This record gives sequence, structure tokens and C-alpha cells, in this order.
Amino acid sequence: MGSFFWKLLFVRHFYVHLCQNEYSMEIQSNKTERIEIRISSYDKQIFQKAQKLSGDKTFSSFIVRILKEQAEEIVSRKERIIVSQRDRERFFEAVFSDAHPNQNLTEAAERFKSKSKEL
Repeated sequence: MGSFFWKLLFVRHFYVHLCQNEYSMEIQSNKTERIEIRISSYDKQIFQKAQKLSGDKTFSSFIVRILKEQAEEIVSRKERIIVSQRDRERFFEAVFSDAHPNQNLTEAAERFKSKSKEL
């Protein structure tokens, strides 16, 4: 299970990363939506100062970048929690279920036992 588990985890991580990149590219090419917000003058001043210090070319690009980074982190964190809960349930189900090992697993265990006795 160990090797398979890590391969599965890698494939899932790669797939999520790929989907995020495709989503990100789609969002960047389709900038037709607008968001309007009201903020205090202090907030605007601090945002503009941060934008200038960050090196972002425009105030809009700075705000979008920061909001997007934070939103992606929130979504990613929540998805990790959901996946870890699902994986935990599957693990405990596999460990504590009444399922018996199949023939291949039994034979592999026997081979391992015989080789470890030789050492």
C-alpha cells in the first residue's frame, strides 16, 4: 500500500496543481467582470503604498494579485482538510474492516517472511 499510496497522492497533487494553473490561465484571459468595493481612505492609502512597494505596475493588478493569492490559499487549505478527512476515513476503514488479504498479498507476505528469515 505504501508505494501505491504515495503515487496516488502525487497524482492527485499534480492534478490539483494542473487544474489550478488551467483555471488561473482561463481567468487571466477572460477579464470581463468587475468588482466594486467601498473602503476607508486609510485602507486605500495603505493599499496604494503596498502596491508601490510591491512593484506591481497598477493598483488593480496589485489588488487582484493579493486577493487571488489569499482566495487560492483559503480554497487550498479547505480542500486539504476535506481530502485528509476522506483519506483518514478510508485508512481506518481499511485497517479496521473485516476484509481479508487477497492471494497476491498473502503470497507477497510469505515471500517477505522467508527472505527476512534468511537475513
